[in-house]
Amino acid sequence: MKFLPLIWMSLSRRRIRTIFTLLCIFIAFLLFGIVMAVRTAFTLGVDIAGLDRLVLINKVTLILPLPISYGQRLQQTAGVETVTHQTWFNGAYQQPTNVLTTIVVEPAPFLSIYPEFKLSPVEVEAWLADRQGAVVGKNLAERYGWKIGDRIPLTSPLWQPREPWEFNIAGIYDGEPSVDKTQFYFRYDYFDENRAEQLKGNVGWYIVKISDPTKAVEISRTFDEMFANSGAETKTTTEKGFVESFAKQVGDIGSITVAIASTVLFMFGLVAASTMVQSVRERTSELAVLKTLGFTDIRILLLVLSESLFMTLLGGGLGLAVAWLVVQRGDPTGGLLPVFILPPSNMAIGVGLMAVMGLVAGALPALEAMRLRITDALRKT
Repeated sequence: MKFLPLIWMSLSRRRIRTIFTLLCIFIAFLLFGIVMAVRTAFTLGVDIAGLDRLVLINKVTLILPLPISYGQRLQQTAGVETVTHQTWFNGAYQQPTNVLTTIVVEPAPFLSIYPEFKLSPVEVEAWLADRQGAVVGKNLAERYGWKIGDRIPLTSPLWQPREPWEFNIAGIYDGEPSVDKTQFYFRYDYFDENRAEQLKGNVGWYIVKISDPTKAVEISRTFDEMFANSGAETKTTTEKGFVESFAKQVGDIGSITVAIASTVLFMFGLVAASTMVQSVRERTSELAVLKTLGFTDIRILLLVLSESLFMTLLGGGLGLAVAWLVVQRGDPTGGLLPVFILPPSNMAIGVGLMAVMGLVAGALPALEAMRLRITDALRKT
């Protein structure tokens, strides 16, 4: 606090330069915040995916189905708590291009395995009582103005029905910010009853909740050996590993976004460092006077570092705050990034990067100021 008047005076000496430097740092951390939100959206579900949940898919490809009979054998395996299955429906609403994330599930085991999906007891009971019942995410319901009791028709290029696909909204689920609230879930019994006869008795993939996550590899191997040499061999992994591999099908988004953010921060860090070097050289005589008045070398060092930190924390803090406000407005793509949030952990990383940038930018000029000899400085003036 005792350095604030001196810091303010030095920053106001060249106001235009200070404003542009602050603007550069502001833009750097604004972009950092938005890029981190995009990274979180593209790695959707990785952070909340369970290590105690295993995913079994067809060994050849996720597209090929698995027999419904596998479920009973999986449930009888030691260490297994709950088994359920899911199937990709690829439902479209109103027009073929308006595709929703539509998944076929078994309601009771699905809700047991995924407690992060929040439904009221009344909604759960309604879903269990209605074969054509469906639950939808809060954001999806808001997008189309759906409410409980509405009847929703869908079409699917993958599954030809006996009668048109129609569903009753039995519940609207909510959850933490990291939970995707744009999905549409409906019951397997209705799905299997209404689809074409030759496709019955198959599911897309299995989800298995195990009692001990440390035995995930061992149990996965047991499952795959159980169905080896069968007509539909399996490939088992943890849900976290499954989601990570699925996310990387569009590229290593994590590495790409980190590279972009690092490049931006490095470039604007050089700007901040250049500004600090110029500022210290312009104030050589003033620093010599401060030393004459009793400022020690360490205090001069801390003064210059404080000035650098003040600039990066002010500009970066404003940039990160504006990024947070932008992200709070929600998905700017209209549904392509359903979980568009800036996690607190990334905010904390941003603050840490501001401090690192301030220290790095101010280190060289601070050392130069600390080593400044009074006689040499005054002789130059």
